[in-house]
Amino acid sequence: MYAGTAAPYAPTPPLARDIQVETVVVGAGFTGLSSALHLAEHGRSVALLEAHEPGWGAAGRNGGQVNAGLKHEPDAAVRHLGAEYGPRLVRLAGGAPEFLFGLVERLDIHCEARRSGTLRVARRLVLKDALRDSVDQWQRLGVAMELWSKPRLAAAIGSDHYSAGSFDPRGGSVNPLSLARGLALSAQRAGCQVYCDTRGTRLERRADGWTVTTPGGRIDAESVILATDGYSDDLWPGLKTSIVPIFGAIVATEPLDPPLARAIVPGGQSVYESGTVTVYFRRDRHDRLLMGGRGPQRAATDRRDYAHLVAYARTLWPELAPAAWTHSWNGQFALTPDFYPRLHAPAPGLYIGLGYSGRGVALGVAMGVELAKASMGAPIDSLALPVTPIPRIRFHRLWRVGVALGVAAARFHDRFGG
Repeated sequence: MYAGTAAPYAPTPPLARDIQVETVVVGAGFTGLSSALHLAEHGRSVALLEAHEPGWGAAGRNGGQVNAGLKHEPDAAVRHLGAEYGPRLVRLAGGAPEFLFGLVERLDIHCEARRSGTLRVARRLVLKDALRDSVDQWQRLGVAMELWSKPRLAAAIGSDHYSAGSFDPRGGSVNPLSLARGLALSAQRAGCQVYCDTRGTRLERRADGWTVTTPGGRIDAESVILATDGYSDDLWPGLKTSIVPIFGAIVATEPLDPPLARAIVPGGQSVYESGTVTVYFRRDRHDRLLMGGRGPQRAATDRRDYAHLVAYARTLWPELAPAAWTHSWNGQFALTPDFYPRLHAPAPGLYIGLGYSGRGVALGVAMGVELAKASMGAPIDSLALPVTPIPRIRFHRLWRVGVALGVAAARFHDRFGG
């Protein structure tokens, strides 16, 4: 769907010669694009390699929701990461939407940016306390979050399905493929060399830097940034098995008739459910309803693979029954076992950022800046995240089985648990 509405982008030819730059960035999702852009803006010579084209992966296939914060609340992040890095990461994640929207404005990227806020909603009243605690924590940090009652929520969504919700004014939505393409064009204008259809096949450490080998040529560089997230492969040992590549599924309607469109999330907020296995939804600028959530853990092209999302949408809004669902797609993002993003530096001059667990639109762009700083020589202990070893997930080869069991258990807990 995004391909039909996104801003145009002319893919660049693949690399066809040997070159030398200061930094190579591998992966043109939001993290890689942001890293390349900010490096180029600081005068670094940088090459960006993408196996397909900018936004081909999760960056161009997500729900377009711009969320603030992490999967965990601020207090939990401080307990987990400590008094130094906990507040740093909370500030980075909490301020990521503001940074993203400011970047879009500064670079004049046309990506249907909408700063309408986000709604986190709960089906069961028992979850209201968790929402209240979240609001209290962010309010203590100066964020004007609000706890909304069921009547106010019903008016905002057009459905009385939810018992409580919290409103976060920091978030919103974008056309994510337009955003990715806009960042790529901005990086090129700043001097970055972008090579589409160019997969890095080998990464070698040299005495004075690195060499990245591709099918069409080699790149010598002082430093390398890997930003491959859910599509990580064997370019660096152990990276692929340090995350779980979760598939998210999305369906979209035809443009809705104006009266029906005005009845569904009339304020234009992005909405996501509180819980473990949930759905999220929004209306785009063309009055299509996008509904996302879990789906089969494989590439899915059969409309039947998305029937549960259509059925759920019709539960929320029975008046949607006649609407045609014209688009469906899925893609991978990197889930980490503890739901925190990862920053690795496994060798001198090599930096890796990934693992946004479904919150990568704003957070991935912010992470790109941190990786760019590291590549330009910033002290590692000055970054927003601690640098950690690449972990090993036991029995990673069985991840599809593990995800299926985890989803089933989480759905049971979301429905019946406390």
